[in-house]
Amino acid sequence: MHKAQAVAIPTGRGESLWLRSFRKLLRKPKAVFALVVILLLYGSGLFAHWVAPYGYNQQDLTAVRQPPSARHWLGTDGVGRDILSRIIYSLRTNLIITAASVLTGSLLLGVTLGLLSGYLGGKVDSLVMRIGELFTAFPGILLVILMAATLKPRVLELVRDFEDATGIRGLVRWGIVDYFVVFGALAAFSWIGMARLVRGQVLSLKEQAFVESARAMGASLWRILLVHLLPNALPPVIVSVSMGLGAIAGAEVVLSWLGIGIQPPVPSLGNMIWEGQSISVLQKWPHMLLPPVVTVALLIFAWNLLGDALNDVLNPKAR
Repeated sequence: MHKAQAVAIPTGRGESLWLRSFRKLLRKPKAVFALVVILLLYGSGLFAHWVAPYGYNQQDLTAVRQPPSARHWLGTDGVGRDILSRIIYSLRTNLIITAASVLTGSLLLGVTLGLLSGYLGGKVDSLVMRIGELFTAFPGILLVILMAATLKPRVLELVRDFEDATGIRGLVRWGIVDYFVVFGALAAFSWIGMARLVRGQVLSLKEQAFVESARAMGASLWRILLVHLLPNALPPVIVSVSMGLGAIAGAEVVLSWLGIGIQPPVPSLGNMIWEGQSISVLQKWPHMLLPPVVTVALLIFAWNLLGDALNDVLNPKAR
């Protein structure tokens, strides 16, 4: 009689690709540093009402342009407002604009149009790509500035008419128009690169056997796109989004600094930089300019570091 051969049975639980990738990401010091910085900055902005020591528009005219102290850790500005509190509330503004722009532009428009363009091809592909080429014919930041500058007066007029007709007040004062115009302009521009990336992934995936099998079994168009193609195209999408978040966050600051983005009294890092950008202010009261500048630089640096780390983990060619 032959002895039965023992079969080794794996005892450990199988890990999904995403869990393995997350574990690899946490083993990278630059990824941990970036995540800590992003969570700390945006987390403080998200809970600004409880974290900030003062209101963003709270003035103390007896403490104008005061240097950092135990009472005001980063000092005060030209009208006695606490700079640390304004930075925290400005991070909330940046978070709202960045998240809304990425969700509507890169993810909703970019991914959807990229999936349709790559899978359907033909006239749909030509139409999407020609529209994208039309947008990219202009320098990116100039196109965003042009859209924000031309849309804002019209949207402002519509919102004021809506307030007059409905009796609802505060939409203009709370900065709703500024939020809408800025994230709308950024979203309209940010979808192009994502659509091209997803289209390229779909072109290489749609001839694979699993897509052919789904098509032969009668799967609908959206099931093929969302269930079979999108999950396989996600790794480069995640890398692209993480790298693009830094650019979107910086664009919001630039638009506010130019005067066509978020406007006072709503706090913005761009407005804070504009208020302290003169040479005289930098020489006499450097605490008015350096904290918002360092915050912007640290935020963009952290997003770029995270994107680089994600590329190392999710991109097979980079391993």
